Amino acid sequence: MVPWLGEEEAQAAAAAVLSGWVAQGPRVAAFERAFAERVGAEHGIAVSSCTTALHLALIALELGPGDEVIVPSLSFIATANAVRYVGAHPVFADVEEATGNLTPETVDAVRTPRTKAVLAVHQGGVPADVHALRAACADWGLPLVEDAACGIGATVGGKSVGHGALLAAWSFHPRKVITTGEGGMVTTDDAGWAERLRRLREHGMNVSAAQRHASSKPIAEAYLEVGYNYRMTDIQAAVGLVQLGKLDAIVARRRELAARYEQSLAGVPGLRPVRDPRHGEGNFQSYWVLLTEDYPVGRDELLAVLAEAGISARRGIMASHLEPAYAGHGAAPLPVTERISRDSLILPLFHTMTRDQQDRVVAVLRGRAGG
Repeated sequence: MVPWLGEEEAQAAAAAVLSGWVAQGPRVAAFERAFAERVGAEHGIAVSSCTTALHLALIALELGPGDEVIVPSLSFIATANAVRYVGAHPVFADVEEATGNLTPETVDAVRTPRTKAVLAVHQGGVPADVHALRAACADWGLPLVEDAACGIGATVGGKSVGHGALLAAWSFHPRKVITTGEGGMVTTDDAGWAERLRRLREHGMNVSAAQRHASSKPIAEAYLEVGYNYRMTDIQAAVGLVQLGKLDAIVARRRELAARYEQSLAGVPGLRPVRDPRHGEGNFQSYWVLLTEDYPVGRDELLAVLAEAGISARRGIMASHLEPAYAGHGAAPLPVTERISRDSLILPLFHTMTRDQQDRVVAVLRGRAGG
């Protein structure tokens, strides 16, 4: 992944620096409004990362010790960690092989009377079937939180990922489709949650620093509850506003490159590429291929072959339940998760990728398969 950054982002960041206001301020507020509008949410709350966004979303649901939250193991470890931050217990569910996402069936398989929420991930920019998950969670009386870290620009039923979500968390890390360097966002339609989350990201203050400085009269703030320092800076937000304006072009380019990968790799035995699900369109934040038994080498050997050819690929999405941080945690059998994590790899895909660069990747994959 190479972020698509240029002179416009540099100028926006410089303008924020020269304005004299670099902390959370008017540019953050503008980015929140623009982002929420883009995904079809009433409120956006900018924060320092998607991990802190997930943490705040789970606080909004008032989850705590003794509560179970169902999460996919097939996800970056922050998904499960956020559950532990609030003292709750993450319960790992399996995923479907085609999308790498939770389904009502995989959730139901590990649901217990102690389950208090479900945390679904739009993995690698492949949208989860949130309509099916929301319907199932409504039947079970459970809130559904969406980890949309990779999801900006993906759609479900023609609408943005996150549209209609109870709470959704987003990432602007450099490996994501748009970036602010580091940063995240919570989106929601609930005004009460939005107000509380804005307080919590700023130490629990009832009046933000920007509001105090904008007032013509001295304001003594009060700290209504124990909060956090999860703020985004105006410099980051300035970059984010420019990046958001590029989103359509970025997603179109990524989908173009993904289609060319699929066409170029067609007929190579043992390679199964990620594709759009029936219920939506992905943004191809990650382009992964799953190796089957027909491919002549294993995933790790193929990564080494690519590296020797000067091509930077990565292992597939991690299985969190197999990481040392979750040793002894316990999990139901997760055969699909373990298969995807063991046998998949992520290929290079970035906005400025040339045909020659992509052809080099394809040549190695075809050559190692004997095709």
